[in-house]
Amino acid sequence: MQISARGEYAVRAVLSLATAYPSLLSTQAIASEQDMPRKFLEAVLADLRRAGIVRAQRGAEGGYTLARPPREITIGTVLRAVDGPLAGVRGLRPEETSYEGAAENLPQLWVAVRAAVRQVVDEVSLAELASGRLPGHIRRLIARPDAWEPR
Repeated sequence: MQISARGEYAVRAVLSLATAYPSLLSTQAIASEQDMPRKFLEAVLADLRRAGIVRAQRGAEGGYTLARPPREITIGTVLRAVDGPLAGVRGLRPEETSYEGAAENLPQLWVAVRAAVRQVVDEVSLAELASGRLPGHIRRLIARPDAWEPR
C-alpha cells in the first residue's frame, strides 16, 4: 500500500485536531505544528469537510474541529476521504478484477490484501493513535521482528 502525500497530510491534520478536540484550530496553527504547506493543507481540509470528518467555523475565532469525537473516526475513513478506495488494481476494486489461466486466482489475493489493510486502518481511531494506545493486534504487528525491516 502506498500512502499519498495527501493521505499523510490528512492523517497528520486530523491528529492535530484530535489532540485539540473539541477546540478549534486554525489552518495556520495546523500547518505550523505539522510543518506542511498551508495551501495544500487547505485543500486537504476541504476534502475532509466535504466527507463530514471536520467542521469549519468562520470568523476571527474560527478554525477547524472534528465533526465527531476522535474515538469515532478511523484512519481508514480519513484516507478514503482524500484518496478514495484503499486498495485498487489498475483503477479497479479488487473484486472487479478477472484473469485467465495461471492468474485466475489472483483476485482472491487482491481481496486479501485489501482485507489486511482494513484490519489496520479501519480498526485504529484517531484517539488511539494520538494517545499511542493502539489496539493489541496492531501492537503485535509492530512487535514482529521483520515489521521495521525494509524489503
